[in-house]
Amino acid sequence: MPLSRAPVPARASVPVEVRRLERRLLAYAGLDDFILLYPVYAVLFTDHGLSTAEISSLFVITSLTGLLVEVPSGVWADTVSRRRMLVIGPALASMGFALWVALPGYASFALGMVLWAGGGALRSGSMEALAYEELERLGAEQRYLRLMGRAAAASTTATALATAAAGPLFAWGGYPALGAASVLACVLCSAAALTLPEHRRSHSAAGATTAAEPQTARSVFSSGLAEVRAGRGVRYALLMSVLLTSVWGALEEYVPLLAAEMGAATRDIPWFVLIVWVGVTLGGLLAERAEQLSHRVMGGLLALAALLLAMGALAGALWGFLALAFAFLVFQLADVVADARLQGTITGPSRATVTSLAGWGTSCTTLVVYGVYGTASGQLAHGPLFAFFAVPYLVVAAVLARRAVRYEG
Repeated sequence: MPLSRAPVPARASVPVEVRRLERRLLAYAGLDDFILLYPVYAVLFTDHGLSTAEISSLFVITSLTGLLVEVPSGVWADTVSRRRMLVIGPALASMGFALWVALPGYASFALGMVLWAGGGALRSGSMEALAYEELERLGAEQRYLRLMGRAAAASTTATALATAAAGPLFAWGGYPALGAASVLACVLCSAAALTLPEHRRSHSAAGATTAAEPQTARSVFSSGLAEVRAGRGVRYALLMSVLLTSVWGALEEYVPLLAAEMGAATRDIPWFVLIVWVGVTLGGLLAERAEQLSHRVMGGLLALAALLLAMGALAGALWGFLALAFAFLVFQLADVVADARLQGTITGPSRATVTSLAGWGTSCTTLVVYGVYGTASGQLAHGPLFAFFAVPYLVVAAVLARRAVRYEG
């Protein structure tokens, strides 16, 4: 059965307020990922003596931070202010990046990871909830998938631009220059968040939407849990969002190390990473069209992406990164569609909390991936490890194929 899709208004009929909201959210998404340290930070760790196992331990610290902060931040966003979370998040990340280049070493890297992950947890759920409910207030909630696809593309485009700029800037000023540029991007991102509107709503038992009333953190959390428990569609959408996001979201952290393993010099690694992120960007732009794909077709695409992920990682040549780019294109596309399906199933007032529960599940699964990757890195190279983690996507593809047989006939 194809995914349901509401018609998108023609360009000329879109209200000015909707376009203003979309532009501000896209600016925020782009600045949030214009981090010039990103394509080489794993190499920064290596250059200061860290082993792959130690780097993986930093990724584990990142996931543990997400586990601790993700759900409370969603409850806080639903209780206090989603916009406030979007302001604070990049500010925390900026402190982490400054610490990395000012005092490089394992302890500083670990604290920086905590700040970066904590900032990400504050943003996670808050942006999606604010975007959906502001569009809903304006009668344009059907544009959510389009907006999130473009936001994902803006994020990956910013990552790609940062990746392209990282090489020349590194050659000019080394890691301090990359750190300064990353901090500036975070400061501008927080400033962009201050321009976002926020009109809080509450939902009555009859389903009517009214002006927001004060809620306690406990009542917001309980409401979110109740919606997940009671709604089969919410549970399925949440689970698919977790499964589709976790593995490739963890593997992307190791892409620079995979490039280095293939013999790329530090100054050239950003270009290899850029190839992959072009695929991710296209995945965000194509997400709106993918909304209409059947479960059978989506499952087939995921199976193909899994095979290309394995082949590309084992290739040891440039074409392998092209295969990785296509695989990540599909993963991003499926990721955005899964998020839109999740938002469409949420009907209660705890939207950021439910979304953060999905983020918490993603952090749990990502933590497992980091743990397995770090443990196995002593025995296997990066290529075989990437190939191993193609298997979960074959499993998801099989689940979608089974669902297609059950519901599509």
